[in-house]
Amino acid sequence: MPTSSASTTDASAKPTAASGGVQSLERAFDLLERMADAGGEVGLSELSAASGLPLPTIHRLMRTLVACGYVRQQPNRRYSLGPRLIRLGESASRLLGTWARPYLARLVEETGETANMALLDGDEIVYVAQVPSKHSMRMFTEVGRRVLPHSTGVGKALLAHTPADEVRALLARTGMPAATEKTITTPEGFLEALEQVRKSGYAVDDNEQEIGVRCLAVSVPNSPTAAAISISGPAGRVTEAVAESFVPILQGLAAELSVALQSQSPA
Repeated sequence: MPTSSASTTDASAKPTAASGGVQSLERAFDLLERMADAGGEVGLSELSAASGLPLPTIHRLMRTLVACGYVRQQPNRRYSLGPRLIRLGESASRLLGTWARPYLARLVEETGETANMALLDGDEIVYVAQVPSKHSMRMFTEVGRRVLPHSTGVGKALLAHTPADEVRALLARTGMPAATEKTITTPEGFLEALEQVRKSGYAVDDNEQEIGVRCLAVSVPNSPTAAAISISGPAGRVTEAVAESFVPILQGLAAELSVALQSQSPA
């Protein structure tokens, strides 16, 4: 005799009162985010303690995520983020750059200099969007280019509030090669630069990535992933004097972009 589907419906699949969404989906994505916050690998008991969900519920959700390829179960029975998330992340990063372009275009209009958006991807900085200056002498950074954080303004902006021990560990992994004679090449020097970013509210690349080029950068607050925007141009144009007028523009547009990225339909 057929069994009524109503009697076997999982309660976690019911719409939630708060959002009108499907509770099981919300819980699954919450678990993925908690895994990312924990470094990508966790045990069920850790997830239960962090989320407040019972172990059977977490086990059922994780089993589904494993079957879909979004989570992988390790030989030690712990769970790690799965390879199918990589494609989603790459596509989302491209969209992030697309959403940022109108704000970068406004930066160019208001400062006259090339505007960039960059993300922290692992231990590297990756540029995901750029709007070039209209000046005949202008800076150009290829979208998709990867650089090390220690020699860039966006790198300093992105790492400014990272604990010192984590910064040291990152620098130990990447090394600190000198791109120019002005590149910071010691962990102590870089940590001092990050302290200055925290005090001033913006970061500077003063001929550190390329001689003759100066960059001003700020992080995008509360971005879904660590992101920063910047302007760059010839050192003769992007001077300390113009920074006083350019930095508030950068900070204002970063705040607007932050709001857009947190909404359901970025402008």
